[in-house]
Amino acid sequence: MATTKGAQALPLDGILAGDCIEMMRKLPDASIDMIFADPPYNLQLKGDLHRPDNSRVDAVDDHWDQFSSFAAYDKFTRAWLKEAKRILKPDGALWVIGSYHNIFRVGAALQDAGFWILNDVVWRKSNPMPNFRGKRFTNAHETMIWASRSEGAKYTFNYEALKSLNEGVQMRSDWVMPICTGHERLKDAKGDKAHPTQKPEGLLHRVIVGTTNEGDVILDPFFGTGTTGAVAKMLGRHFIGIEREEEYREIAMRRLGNIRAYDKSALKTAKSKRAEPRVPFGQLIERGMLRPGEVLTGPRGKTAKVRADGTLVAGDTSGSIHQVGAALEGAPSCNGWAYWNFKRDGKEVSIDLLRQQIRSEMRGRPN
Repeated sequence: MATTKGAQALPLDGILAGDCIEMMRKLPDASIDMIFADPPYNLQLKGDLHRPDNSRVDAVDDHWDQFSSFAAYDKFTRAWLKEAKRILKPDGALWVIGSYHNIFRVGAALQDAGFWILNDVVWRKSNPMPNFRGKRFTNAHETMIWASRSEGAKYTFNYEALKSLNEGVQMRSDWVMPICTGHERLKDAKGDKAHPTQKPEGLLHRVIVGTTNEGDVILDPFFGTGTTGAVAKMLGRHFIGIEREEEYREIAMRRLGNIRAYDKSALKTAKSKRAEPRVPFGQLIERGMLRPGEVLTGPRGKTAKVRADGTLVAGDTSGSIHQVGAALEGAPSCNGWAYWNFKRDGKEVSIDLLRQQIRSEMRGRPN
């Protein structure tokens, strides 16, 4: 088990055995980048659930999901959320998933604790379990709450990476994914489901790619069979799992032993252009990439001349590359980097290529 350096080392990439609240209390303040929590649902099942053919449904009836009352469940929720907030870094975030039985109570508790809800995400199951009694709608979704540590707190959101995952379209807050089936569903020695609420790796992949960075530390206080740890390991993140049930820990450890991290080069994700180093247009003139007096061309033959101070002039109009472009188009705004071209060897080239060249040099690698 790896550890971080310092007076209070983090037990990275391993599973802590015990109660989640007690184990979290042993972790240092402001040490975790992200928490993914899949707490007990408190399903309040009354007796066995049967299919129309009278066969018994393997539902969540384990002792860890049973609480004496809503008050007991709320007390438990407030206790683990208190520790979660303490150990999160100032720019850390919390994800918690649940069903209609518990997610509203958890949501109210986390707001009371000072967390700030960023989104609620609906995981719509493409292959949900039917409602065998036929007395209610088929329960085909679960809800995830994504929250920052407090109102106004910074947090990680890899918008461009999520957009790339979604074929170039902005990621929405309703995610359609199947529940665990087939090869992904872990089985015990008897061939039965190893865990009744095992989450699909695809769900954690999207959460981790979208809201953490390579090398971040992810805590799962209800580790179960280790889906969070498995995906974190594959994606080059550190994990800490907490699980009190020995049977689940053993399954998770075997699972994690078979996981290999992706090649480091494959872990890079698309970044927002706003995250790139800022390059003023004037740097292109200072470095001789463009010369004062050189003519830039825009769409439909519109032109402007470069001046020594990094502004442009077009007739009676002068200003930045953005201001002059907007004036020529009669538009309220204009992205000058995309609008203007210069000529080299008889070909028109976007000025943005020069900006990218400078950015590559700033990162310390050739373009």
